[in-house]
Amino acid sequence: MDKKPNVFGIRHLSPAGAYFVREYMDELKPELVLIEGPSDLTELLEDLGREEVRPPVAVMAYTRELPIRTILYPLSVYSPEYQAILWAREQGCPCRFCDLPSDIFLGLQAAGEEASIQASEEKGSKAGGMDRSGFVYRQLDRLSPDGDHESFWERTMEQTADHRAYRRGTEEFGRSLRELTLENDREGAESRLREAYMRRMVEEAVKEGIPAEKILVVTGAFHIEGILNGEPGITDGELKRLPSLKSQKTLMPYSYYRLSGRSGYGAGNQAPAYYELLWEGMLKKDADYIACRYLSGIAGCQRERGGLVSSAEVIEAVRLAYSLAELKGGRIPVLRDLRDAAVTLMGHGHFSEIALAAAQVETGTRIGSLPEGVSQTPVQSDFYHRLKELKLEKYKTTVRTELGLDLREKLRVQSEKAAFMDLERSFFLHRLRILGISFAEPVRTHQETATWAEGWFLQWTPEAEIQIVEAVLKGDTIELAAAFELKERAERAASIASLGGVIEDAFYCGMPEAVAYGASALQQMAVNAASVPELGTTAGRLSVVIRYGDIRRLDRSPLIPILCQLFFRACLILPEECICDDGAARQIAEAMITLNEVSAAHDFLETEGWEKALREIADRDDLNTKLSGLAAAILLERGRIDSRELGRYVEFRLSKGIPAELGAGWFEGLSMKNHYSLIARLTLWEKLSQYLDSLDDEEFKRALVFLRRAFADFNSAEKDQIAENLGEIWQVNPAQVSELLNEPLSEEASQFLGGLDDFDFGDI
Repeated sequence: MDKKPNVFGIRHLSPAGAYFVREYMDELKPELVLIEGPSDLTELLEDLGREEVRPPVAVMAYTRELPIRTILYPLSVYSPEYQAILWAREQGCPCRFCDLPSDIFLGLQAAGEEASIQASEEKGSKAGGMDRSGFVYRQLDRLSPDGDHESFWERTMEQTADHRAYRRGTEEFGRSLRELTLENDREGAESRLREAYMRRMVEEAVKEGIPAEKILVVTGAFHIEGILNGEPGITDGELKRLPSLKSQKTLMPYSYYRLSGRSGYGAGNQAPAYYELLWEGMLKKDADYIACRYLSGIAGCQRERGGLVSSAEVIEAVRLAYSLAELKGGRIPVLRDLRDAAVTLMGHGHFSEIALAAAQVETGTRIGSLPEGVSQTPVQSDFYHRLKELKLEKYKTTVRTELGLDLREKLRVQSEKAAFMDLERSFFLHRLRILGISFAEPVRTHQETATWAEGWFLQWTPEAEIQIVEAVLKGDTIELAAAFELKERAERAASIASLGGVIEDAFYCGMPEAVAYGASALQQMAVNAASVPELGTTAGRLSVVIRYGDIRRLDRSPLIPILCQLFFRACLILPEECICDDGAARQIAEAMITLNEVSAAHDFLETEGWEKALREIADRDDLNTKLSGLAAAILLERGRIDSRELGRYVEFRLSKGIPAELGAGWFEGLSMKNHYSLIARLTLWEKLSQYLDSLDDEEFKRALVFLRRAFADFNSAEKDQIAENLGEIWQVNPAQVSELLNEPLSEEASQFLGGLDDFDFGDI
């Protein structure tokens, strides 16, 4: 090939590059445009150039097998590649991607990961080597008058006068970077491989009859020399020997936050929204546009948040920015100058005062959009269809927004769809949750679960889009993917508690078939092998589904016999499982409280067996005393123990003959339920006071650990009521006792009690 193609070297996300590539194309009038990007993604260019597309967007390829690997090519409105695509569409000029196919990119990615793991295992932490490109940019930071290479690039290249100067500058920059960083390692070999493929694409175009001088290659400045070095392109045989993974491709919306270097995107810039202002100024041919728009934008954001920024301060900030630019040899302020001026005049010398405004004006919250059905996977299409159907499109923003749902049927609407809109939203958001799609996050509340009210935090990120794409491995719609995920979880479940979680999630997702599948798997699992904590957790989850099934229009009848079986089994084995240490007692106590709530919620459960088990635990002295105390508290709450019987329990458990830790442990268990019922019984506090008086110093220390835990759950009002009881017993002013109970511990006392927590009291 005697003649060479024209190559326009760019820097990704460069407004000047985007402006000048169009100017150069108007002058050259190419017959073919080749753009750096996987060649097999060329079919997406037609959709990418549509008028309805609103950047930022990204071209993505991903594997269809686990582990999912992806490659992304984000584009903004001021990306030189995107503007070249638009120019080609407007002029009817053929346009293609010309880099290695995505299958090979993904194959090289996998091979590189394996090589890195192997090198790490062989050489340890020294296998990483030096980041040469990072070193070059750090050196550029050091040499730049502004102290950072971004300001150097903006002052030197983004303010270039015409496309010839821009091309000369990028070519020199790319050549220098190549000389300093290109070596005979894996990264260097991949760069040479990519350039050989680009040369092949040029050769193929020439064979089609397109003159080389009428071919324009738009690529990173680093690759200019590799494309024009005159060497032949990669051969078919060499191409076949490269690693490859089958992939799928799609377009996806992107965000300015993800484009920014702040989010970890290495090819981005620190201020994508600011660079859009640069682009707008270039289109208007107004050199002063950026300074005025940036500083007035900062002022506007400050005013919205209640800050006082006058017009005079904005005018003075503009003047200061131009003065700072002149001091550094420039004519037009760059971002560094503008921010310094804003901090000085509007932030009163403190960046913290304008930090939020700077984030808004520099990074922004813009999210791109695509027309419905454009180059999307089936699950993406379904997601966006459901988003529109459920009127959730306005929540597709980078700002975290709260959504409240009322799951009850709306009676004053005209259609069934409107009547159950919030319920359908809940189903959809829960399906996203179990698929791990980060768009929706439930609001954590202290209220009883699964009632008619539900809250969500919604926030859009490009990661959510990737997660949606990955869900295509599980199904073509969100519902099918969620059903597949629940089925897989049921098959992997190693305990009845895990299956209970599957049933509960299927209930929240509004998927009765998945509920039935989980229930069937639960029936088949050996319930007899389950422990009390497992039985309690599972029973609690099934209880939620049965209690609130009406709200989510679920048939609960198949779950009732399963819950009865679990509850009956728990009643049988509970007393013997209470022979345990304090570690296990915590889990069993939680299960007892849950089982008691389940018993109270469902009249079809046999309460006689439950109360018999509780009575046995309360009476026996060979069980964990905390659990015996809790059993007594539950019986008291259920009205199965009167004050006289409680007094007998207290006399027995809090007597001189009982070791201090056992007596205090019993009281800790008793205090886990129904505080006000205990507070109202003055005889209980008399017995506790007498018990503490009977202890010697060492016994008191041992009891103190448990009593401290027992009173930790009492609130201030309850402590005041306890103080009144103790004041009456001790014949002192209750206010003084209350002050002592609520007084913060001294540092010495805190250290003493902290030491008791770690003290070895032997077998307790």
